[in-house]
Amino acid sequence: MCEDCGCAITRVDTEPREHADLTPVAHGPVESVSVFRGLLEQNDRTAAHNREHFDSYGVLAVNLMSSPGAGKTSLLERTIESLRDRLRIAVIEGDLATENDARRIRAKGVPAVQITTGSACHLDASMIHQTLHELRLEGVDLLFIENVGNLVCPASFDLGQHLDVTLLSVPEGDDKPQKYPVMFRATDLLLLTKTDLLPLLPEFDPERAEASLREVGSDVPVMRISSRTGRGLDAWCDWLEVALARVRERFATGATGDAGHEPVAPIDRAAR
Repeated sequence: MCEDCGCAITRVDTEPREHADLTPVAHGPVESVSVFRGLLEQNDRTAAHNREHFDSYGVLAVNLMSSPGAGKTSLLERTIESLRDRLRIAVIEGDLATENDARRIRAKGVPAVQITTGSACHLDASMIHQTLHELRLEGVDLLFIENVGNLVCPASFDLGQHLDVTLLSVPEGDDKPQKYPVMFRATDLLLLTKTDLLPLLPEFDPERAEASLREVGSDVPVMRISSRTGRGLDAWCDWLEVALARVRERFATGATGDAGHEPVAPIDRAAR
């Protein structure tokens, strides 16, 4: 699959992608594994540099992952509307082609840069690094990276983000965590999206979806959300504010802003 989609030959340096040499550099299983490990190691070094860059500006970077059509861009639109008076937001959009999603985000008054990957079915750290030259982080609190819609490859590439959030939409079915365990083990929060469709799709059981997540060894929080009705948006925005406060506490002590997989509890809104 990776040879077909291009992710095994993704460049991880800062060479502009339109001039990159995408000729496979190895043949055979042993050489391919060795080259892929080398790519991941270089990717991780670039990701660490990206994270240092985010930390230096006090920016929380959140990587959104899901299958195509799970509602990432719609969620971002509603999140921007809910948080625009409290947090300053910027977005990096990833897709194989078009600037459709970036245009939707810019229409909300938020800076957005589109990465079109061509054949690669995920973003990598070098793509983010190049994009940071186009996106001013001064005055930004929260940076969303909307990854390419894919439940496989994005989980393998660190971008320098502090947290991963995975969306699972009601039309997809409630067994996806067990089918795609790497993705769902990597996440720091699972959002069950399009919950307004539950009355029309009773075969999707949110409890079964959470049980599937627990079966793959993840104990991260699960939230039910609908971008159409606004259900669950308060809890989601609270989670983001807590995560930002936690990461900034680490910034202040000189520690890395990587929040790992520590549970992030929602804010007590009554105590505000």
